[in-house]
Amino acid sequence: MPSHQPPRHTSRTRTGSRAVVLALALPLLAAVATAPVRAQPRTAPVASLTHVHPAPATATVTEGQVREVARGGVLTYPSVTSCLTVTVRLRTGGLVGAHASLFQVPGELRSDEILPALRKAVAGRPVAAVEVRGAVGAWHPGYFTRAIEAYGEGEAVPQPEGRDFEGLARAVALRLGQPRAVVTVEDVPDGDQIVR
Repeated sequence: MPSHQPPRHTSRTRTGSRAVVLALALPLLAAVATAPVRAQPRTAPVASLTHVHPAPATATVTEGQVREVARGGVLTYPSVTSCLTVTVRLRTGGLVGAHASLFQVPGELRSDEILPALRKAVAGRPVAAVEVRGAVGAWHPGYFTRAIEAYGEGEAVPQPEGRDFEGLARAVALRLGQPRAVVTVEDVPDGDQIVR
């Protein structure tokens, strides 16, 4: 029985078809390869209205730190002696707090870094009030823009002259990008502060 083989003209036809397709495709590929590359607009990811991780119900805010608690939560600032605490009350009910230290605690934020970090943590959410509490008489408003550690040898570090409630309120409002009217300042005795 003879073996079955396709006629020779069939394979030539297939080869011819491939050649025609390739001949048509090459100019198109060449045009694409030499076309100027246009930058595609990048779309920013849509920010979520809620945090990836929900805020806890309680938090302890030690010197040089920023922490947040959920609606109805409690912030504890331990051993506030020469420090100031800054608590932002969000309109949604949560609290975001910062513990500003006169002198930097190793590994934590300096006094000129604390308010920018607090502002970043608030992240543009509506603010109901900002409460500043602590050793008002130990603080010069300028410590929020240039920490004591930032002064070099021989440079004069500004010294507080009494309790500058208004100066501190203005400095905090400015650095947080909030109206002065929402900021209150209170001189409180040494010890733990608990904010609900």
